[in-house]
Amino acid sequence: MLFGAAIGSLIKNVYLAIILAFLSHYFLDLFPHVEYLIKNKGEKPLHDVLPDIFKVFLDFCIGLLIISLFSLNQPIIYIYAFFAVIPDTLTVLNYFLPSKILNIHDKLHTKIHFLKNKKISNFWRILSQIMAVIISIILLKN
Repeated sequence: MLFGAAIGSLIKNVYLAIILAFLSHYFLDLFPHVEYLIKNKGEKPLHDVLPDIFKVFLDFCIGLLIISLFSLNQPIIYIYAFFAVIPDTLTVLNYFLPSKILNIHDKLHTKIHFLKNKKISNFWRILSQIMAVIISIILLKN
């Protein structure tokens, strides 16, 4: 979300910025990172997955806070942020409302995470996320 907002803020053409913000999600998914995986989606009662849902919500709120602090805080920046999280939204939607198109997207999205199952320490996964945040803040400030 943060990186999509930052990329979008640099582009003068709104339509191109929306596309690049959307694609920025897939770009960052190429790098190893820690993900919030809702454990056993659909197999556990809601109260068992609430801590994971809370982490996602907290991450979302922190992203919005950083955008508001370091950007010019124009509404279009939040639209870019929204488009940057659509890939994950489509993946979650596929769990609740499976369809052929959403399933195709889910398979593509999973393939982009090709380093996900590699033995890469959390240090490098977290470092890549920290670098994405730092780069995003620098880009948002300009």
